[in-house]
Amino acid sequence: MSKKVLFLGFSALLISTGAFKLAPESSASPGFFEYQWDPEPGYKRLKYYQSSSERNERATYYFFLRGKERKQEIIKLTLAVPEYFEAKIKKEKLNLCKVKVGGYTERTRCLSNVPSRIEINDKQTSIEIFPEKPIPLNKDNYAVVMKIFNPRKRGMFQFRALSQQAGDIPISTYLGTWNIDVQ
Repeated sequence: MSKKVLFLGFSALLISTGAFKLAPESSASPGFFEYQWDPEPGYKRLKYYQSSSERNERATYYFFLRGKERKQEIIKLTLAVPEYFEAKIKKEKLNLCKVKVGGYTERTRCLSNVPSRIEINDKQTSIEIFPEKPIPLNKDNYAVVMKIFNPRKRGMFQFRALSQQAGDIPISTYLGTWNIDVQ
């Protein structure tokens, strides 16, 4: 019984002094641990970088296409945007580039832009990117860079990536999913 009283007293002390606010705030980059209750078969998590995860703030998203995630040359890339992602996506704020993935000591940055045609549907649920030259099958990293104001509502948003390879039959294949978090 005394342990319970001690625990309740210590908890009351923490809450009354505001010590619970000492916990670090979450950062915008993806965490080391991600759990899904019932993942779909074939689900593949893709890496990304998000400069801000706060609602209504200006953010830059880097949706990475790393060399090991590409199985063939890509002539068309499609990003499926969730319907409930209520942010205005503008064509002039999107680009595809060869990218240097940052870390603790370096920032993520574009090395060179890949000339491409970008199309967004009217409902803003699909972004199609047609590079002038196919994205090659090599170890280089590429990224779709999106500059945007984060949505007003918080939540987790799953952006799916589909790619189309060169060939006689145009079939899109699933590359993976980026799980974006807005707090």
